[in-house]
Amino acid sequence: MAEVRALCALCGSREGIDPAFREATIRLGMLMVARDMQLVYGGGAVGLMGVLADSVIAAGGRVIGVIPDFLMKKEVGHRRLSDLLITGSMQDRKTRMFEMSDGFVILPGGLGTLDEAFEIITWKQLRLHGAPIVVLNVDGYWDPLIALIERVIGGGFANPSAADLVTVVESADAVFPALDAAPAAARPVLTSHL
Repeated sequence: MAEVRALCALCGSREGIDPAFREATIRLGMLMVARDMQLVYGGGAVGLMGVLADSVIAAGGRVIGVIPDFLMKKEVGHRRLSDLLITGSMQDRKTRMFEMSDGFVILPGGLGTLDEAFEIITWKQLRLHGAPIVVLNVDGYWDPLIALIERVIGGGFANPSAADLVTVVESADAVFPALDAAPAAARPVLTSHL
C-alpha cells in the first residue's frame, strides 16, 4: 500500500450530540499534521467538517476544501483554507476529492456522509481505486453501517471479501496504523457475480 499523503475525510456538516465526535475529530486533525498529511474534505466551515479543518489549520497543516457553488452561496464554505475549490455539483465535488486523495477516513456524519462513503466504497469494490478506507467508529456510531454490510454479505448480495473494503477503528490514533495496513480489494469482490 502506498503511503497516504493526502487524506480525504468524509464527515458531517453537523457536530452530532455526542461530544466524543468532536473530540475524536480534533484529535484526528492534530495527528494528521504530526504525520505531515494534507486534509482533503468537503470545504465546509460547519459541523465536524469545520472542526476538522480548524484543527488541521491550528496545528499548521494544509487543508484543501472542495465545495459546490450552491453551498458556497449559502455561506457554509470555510474561508481560511490553504485552497478552496468550487465545483458545479455534488458529483463533481466527490470526483475532485477522490482525485486529490490517496486515503479515506469516514467520521460520524449524516446522509451526505453516507452517500460519499458508499460511493468511495463502491469505487473500491469496482477496483477504480485501491486506496485504504478507514471507518472511525466513535462510540459505536457506525455499528449500524457495519451490520448493514454484514447483512448484505449474509444475504448473498456481496462476496464475503467485501467486508475487507473498509477497516473499522474506534479511535483517531488507530486510523493511521489502519491506513498503513489496509488490504487491497480482492479480485472476488468484483468478479464473484460474473
